[in-house]
Formats: sequence, structure tokens, C-alpha cells
Amino acid sequence: MPKSILPNLAALSIGLSLGPSVSQAANPDPDAVSDSLKKAVAFYHEKAATHGGYVYRYSADLSLREAEGIPDVDTIWIQPPGTPAVGEAFLDAWEATGDPASSQAALAAAEALVRTQLQSGGWYYHGHFDPEARQKFFYRRSLTDELIPDPTPESDRTGKSGWFLWKQGKYRERNTTVFDDDVTQSALRFLMRVDAALKFKHEAIHDAVVHGLDAMVRAQYPNGGWSANFDRYPGTSPSTENFTIIKANYPETWSRTWPKAYDGPYVTNDSLMSNAVSTLIRAVEIYGDQEPRYRETLLRAGDFLILAQMPDPQPAWAQHYTEAMQPTWDRAFEPPAISGHESQGILEALIDIARVTGEERFLEPVPKAVAYLRKSQLPNGRLSRFYELETNRPLYFTRGDKGKGWAITYETDRLASNYGWEWDSRLDAIESAWRLAKSGAENPEPSATEQVELAAAVAAIIESQDSRGAWAVPGQIRNAEGKKTDPDGGVIESATFIANVKSLARYLSTNRKP
Repeated sequence: MPKSILPNLAALSIGLSLGPSVSQAANPDPDAVSDSLKKAVAFYHEKAATHGGYVYRYSADLSLREAEGIPDVDTIWIQPPGTPAVGEAFLDAWEATGDPASSQAALAAAEALVRTQLQSGGWYYHGHFDPEARQKFFYRRSLTDELIPDPTPESDRTGKSGWFLWKQGKYRERNTTVFDDDVTQSALRFLMRVDAALKFKHEAIHDAVVHGLDAMVRAQYPNGGWSANFDRYPGTSPSTENFTIIKANYPETWSRTWPKAYDGPYVTNDSLMSNAVSTLIRAVEIYGDQEPRYRETLLRAGDFLILAQMPDPQPAWAQHYTEAMQPTWDRAFEPPAISGHESQGILEALIDIARVTGEERFLEPVPKAVAYLRKSQLPNGRLSRFYELETNRPLYFTRGDKGKGWAITYETDRLASNYGWEWDSRLDAIESAWRLAKSGAENPEPSATEQVELAAAVAAIIESQDSRGAWAVPGQIRNAEGKKTDPDGGVIESATFIANVKSLARYLSTNRKP
């Protein structure tokens, strides 16, 4: 990853040169692709942003906003595809075009994150700019960027630390750093890119990165894992006196119903560990020479993934582990089980750790896990989210009596619809990446077929862009009362904006004019 992505953002002014639209073609002209990128960034930054931040979706006329809730105009979303993910797309656009508006948009998003960072070190799912709403949270900086003293007593930040303390939730929501769903990790990754681009000279951004990474390092357990969240700055790291380092193993028995408790500190669910690894890799690449502890923390994370690999007959990974390193329940529809989805992400993370650190021991778990997962593929070639411990039967959930609660089942009819019970297999790509890492070879350049496919996708992206620079599609969005509506002109999705901008930028990176 380049360590200098853009010049001093604060010194740049917004200036756009919007070119003509282009019809769909096999090989779009790079100038037309660049113009499309500039239009997209200008629209999203100037029209969709509030306080420099973003939410998940908007009505085409921008009168309605939605995320996992219905945020007001003074609320931004952190969880992807929220503000950090949009900010990363802005940086991709900058790298591809050199457009000052892209750098300004990235800077505004970064500053929005600085103003919504919590004293505990990270971020909650959303951030607030309404002065009254902000009073409910322990933010580190004011709206005018002054540092605010941490209101939590020092005694709550030192001494015994870890899951049994954090699960009490003394400062829950008010000061909760969330590792679940790539919330804090995505914010840190984006801020690190901006920090490097600014040559570490933007004091508030650099300070936010240092504080966030410090908290991440300190919150790591002795075995290298993390909990899904913590609600105070971890002045003291969890110790081996309270958290023994143990290899993963099977429980003798497990309940078929949710115990209504989160009874374990170590979490891989929703790609928590994979996202932590990618965050630490970026920290190593940007700050590694000055901060060896980021590499040490990355190595410990890899050690945890090795420890957490289950023994035969299922040498893969669960979503949630007890202190005794046994799979346990997470939410009411997430049982003690082997997870096809999380296991694939962990395999990719192990390969990445080996690539960055040069330590081949992180490649050793891969072949056995891949072989097991191949044998576990469903008749449709996909992987089940859950495989029953030891029997390896795929597990699913239906709704309970009268549509309430959850009931475990082996059957696939009448499944509850709001969860990904099956996932596409990435095992071929994982195995190829493992071979490359073993050989020490670089990743291959895109094939001719991939380049043709990208060109066709880019042509379609440009064709579907409206005159404002937006991509609106038919869809529903909830109004202020929470009722689903079909807005005129459809909806604008941040996920679509991000994907399209990244595709346009990738095309430009391989098709620059001489």
C-alpha cells in the first residue's frame, strides 16, 4: 500500500472539470472514466454528506436517509458501508484522478470520524453531531476539535481488565468501542490512509489513529484474540492470570437452545478477527518502522487463529469461544458450531499474515482446513454457515412458536430469512493464494479475461450514472415513521457508490493514457 496517497489535503481546494457522458462501450475512454469518477465524488460529497459523513442509503431526492436505523441529519454511520468505507472510495478516486475534490471529500470524512471517536479508543455504530445528542456519549473531541478529558475514573481503566469486566457494561453504548461488524477496524484503516497521505501532519487525525491503535493493542487477550466490544479505555491489558492460553477443543455437551448469555470472551463472528488482521497489517505497513508493537500484535492475532483451529474431525473455526476455548453460543441464532463463512475469512487472514511477516508457520493450518471445507461443501457447491460439532451436519434455524424466537433444525424449508445460512465457496482462490505465499511469488496481474470483464462493467457503470453523478436504482426506504416507501426515482446506496467508484478507479489504474 502506498504510504503517500495524496498531498496535504487541507491545502487543496475543490475544483471539478466534468466531461461529457459516455455510452456503453467495450473499452471506455480513460478521460470519460475519470469524468465519471469526478462527478460521482462531487455528488456524494456535496449532496449526500452531512458533517462530512454518510449513511447506508438515501432516497433519490435525498429527503430520506437510512442505515440500520433511521438517522437524522446530524447522525452519521460508522459501520460499513458507512463513512469509513465511503472515505476509502474517495481515496481510491484521488489516486486514480488526482482530483482535489476527492481529497477534500476524504478529509471531511476523516474529520467526521475524529469528532465521533470515543474515549474508549474506537467507535460505536453511529456518530452524532447534534450537541444535545452528543452529551450521551463519551466523545474524545468537541465539535471544534478540542480534546475532552475522559470522564471514566482511572480505577475503571486500570487493574483487572477483559471480558468479565467489559460484559458488565457499566458504560455500555455511551463509551462502547465496537469491533463487531468492522466498525472500529474500518475507521482505523481509513484514518491510517489519510494520516499517511498527510505525512502525519494533521494533529487530530494522527492522534485519533494513535489512540485507537493503542486501545486495540491493549484490549488484546494474552492468546491474541479480542472480544466484540469494550466500554472503557483499557489502561491495563488482560493478563494470563485471568485468561489462560489454551488450544481449541470440543465441549462434552452443548445446549440446543440459546442460554440467553454471552459466555465467552473470544470472537471471530462477522469477520471480527479477519478485519482486525487487515487493520494491523495496514498499521505495520504504515508505521512498522517506528512502532514494532503493531507487528507483535499482528503476530499474536495469528497465534490466536492457530490456537482457535478446531482439532479433527473439523479443523476449521467457530464464531465464539469460551475461556476454555470451546465453541459457544453467540446470538440466539448462532450456535456452538463450525462456521464455513468465518473459516474462509480466517484462512485468508492467515495467508495475509504470512505474506506480511514472512513467517511460514501461519500457512501451516491452511491445507488441512481447505481439505475439510471442500468435503463439507453442500450439493450446490456452497458452504453452510454452521456445521454441527463433530457430526458435521449443516445447521439452520427457523422461527420459533408463533414466529417468536429461534429453533434449531437440520432442514432447509421455512428458514428464518434474515441471516446468511449459506455462503459461496472461495476455496479455489484461497488455495491459489496459499500456493503463491508458499512460493514467495507476487500476485499475478489481471488476466486478459478479467480486464475485458472490468471494461464491460465500467461501461455499464458509466451508462447507468445520472446527470448528477448518482446511481439510483428501484428500491424501498423507510420514512421517518419507519414505514417502507417506494420513493420517486428509487434509492441511492452507499454500497453501490463504493463498488462503482472502486471499479472505475481500478480501470483507470490499468488504462492510463501515456
